[in-house]
Amino acid sequence: MDSRAQYNPRTVEEVFRDFKGRRAGLIKALTTDVEEFYNQCDPEKENLCLYGFPSEQWEVNLPAEEVPPELPEPVLGINFARDGMQEKDWLSLVAVHSDAWLLAIAFYFGARFGFDKADRKRLFNMINEVPTIFEVVTGAAKKQVKEKSSVSNHSGSKSKSNSKAEPQGRQQKALQAKDEDDELDEQEDDEHGETLCGACGEHYGTDEFWICCDICEKWFHGKCVKITPARAEHIKQYKCPSCSNKRTRP
Repeated sequence: MDSRAQYNPRTVEEVFRDFKGRRAGLIKALTTDVEEFYNQCDPEKENLCLYGFPSEQWEVNLPAEEVPPELPEPVLGINFARDGMQEKDWLSLVAVHSDAWLLAIAFYFGARFGFDKADRKRLFNMINEVPTIFEVVTGAAKKQVKEKSSVSNHSGSKSKSNSKAEPQGRQQKALQAKDEDDELDEQEDDEHGETLCGACGEHYGTDEFWICCDICEKWFHGKCVKITPARAEHIKQYKCPSCSNKRTRP
């Protein structure tokens, strides 16, 4: 029996429950069951896909034979890239495609069963409240939780310092400290804004990943030197291409 046989959720809650079940299965494949998943993705085999099911199970299998398929299909050929890149980068790549597939499934159900604008928005908001598979696999989800906790604690301390029951002197100190923090942030933004990529010469962008060479101390776009955030986590001392060539020349 084909384990991809599906049921059809018809309400926003049912679609979200389907989404969460599939997501849990995919996360399991890429984390706790990663060794088994890795072994099943043999590059010598044909195009393989990673499926997640509402039952929170996962499966590596060939794509559906029917055209068009009953449901949107996950990305093809995840096994072909397995040995061509670092394992963590490969898992991150599979995670990104899995996130895209989950959204495709959810909004396929929404379109099929006539969700209106309000239903689609509610479904998206429910999905957006949980971390993506990519965030879980790369550890970004834990980082976000820590940052939120830090912001929450900072907000709590600010509200206490602004209380009418607090002494006036403490209020002034809190405001002074905030002004100093804001000034430092502005200085850092100005410094980064003047930074140029050592490879392409373009300016620093706050929404882009950058990496600094530990030898020449120049900054580079990650994409320019082919370094991803996931790969950077494993580099103890980064040497840019120019410095690497200098070191290897006789």
